[in-house]
Amino acid sequence: MWAWVFGVGLWGGNHPLSAADRSPVEAEVQSKVVKLYGAGGLAGLQGYGTGFIVSPDGHIATIWSHLLDADAVAVVLSNGRRLMGRVVAAEPKLDLALLKIDATGLEHFDLTRSAAGGPGTRVFAFSNMFKVAAGDEPVSMQHGIISARTKLAARRGRFASNYSGPVYVVDAITNNPGAAGGILTDRRGQLLGMLGRELRDAQSQVWVNYVVPAGEITPTLQAMMRGEYTREKVVDPLANAREIPPRTFGLILVPDIVYRTPAYIDEIVPGSVAATAKLQPDDLIVFLNGKVVGSVRTLQAELNLLQPGEDAEFVIRRGSELITVQFPVPLSLDEKQ
Repeated sequence: MWAWVFGVGLWGGNHPLSAADRSPVEAEVQSKVVKLYGAGGLAGLQGYGTGFIVSPDGHIATIWSHLLDADAVAVVLSNGRRLMGRVVAAEPKLDLALLKIDATGLEHFDLTRSAAGGPGTRVFAFSNMFKVAAGDEPVSMQHGIISARTKLAARRGRFASNYSGPVYVVDAITNNPGAAGGILTDRRGQLLGMLGRELRDAQSQVWVNYVVPAGEITPTLQAMMRGEYTREKVVDPLANAREIPPRTFGLILVPDIVYRTPAYIDEIVPGSVAATAKLQPDDLIVFLNGKVVGSVRTLQAELNLLQPGEDAEFVIRRGSELITVQFPVPLSLDEKQ
């Protein structure tokens, strides 16, 4: 349930609070939270998000998402200062990314002093949900309690969450558009964890307001900041799978001649599912199954993750129009589409 929501102004009951009445904890935490602006703006994907500063030298933790597919991510500090950030490391299995901006002497969360919570712990959540702040305005602040600590089993549509470890479930509606990468603190302003994505419980399909505990991401963040982090090698069950070329769906793309060649359609194979869907040369593929397609290479990488029998949903840009088409992945790549 909603308790207090703090956006451009602070509210206590039905009366706005003056700046002098604001909690010292709120003021201290606000200086450590940043607004992020990057890729997005199409097909319901927001081009904004939240992060939090984890070193005085400009390291920023946030959720790993489509927002970071841009060449650079705009970072707005609490005082309104706008800087460009770059991704220095990411761990999709933790839904975690680390950005770096050129700044020093920043107020930040000391990861060695993060806290732990449990059911009944009273908490604050900070995020730029719904893009309530764009400059030096404070981000939203919510008040609630931790309802449970459990393992995450959630989905977005038919796609399971990357992260499946321990989470705090909170009683405030924290996981809103733009909130992912925000923070949960205790009443003293100590870091408890990072706000997660907009996901539904895998069984009940109810939206889950969850937070990844600081203890789950701190060792990885510390290794990333030291430049020592290497992702754990895992056995990829698709490593030996056959490549799924765009031609499987009747799509012939423009030649991949530069590093980030946009995924424009060059030709349509007559009689294919793409022809039946009336796709055309010069159409641009911008999303595949909700993932941003930044180039011909990223499209091929995403196609290779598809499983036989599942659906491939393409979002196509034609001029100013967005067109969504869905094709089944053939059970055999020899099967004509």
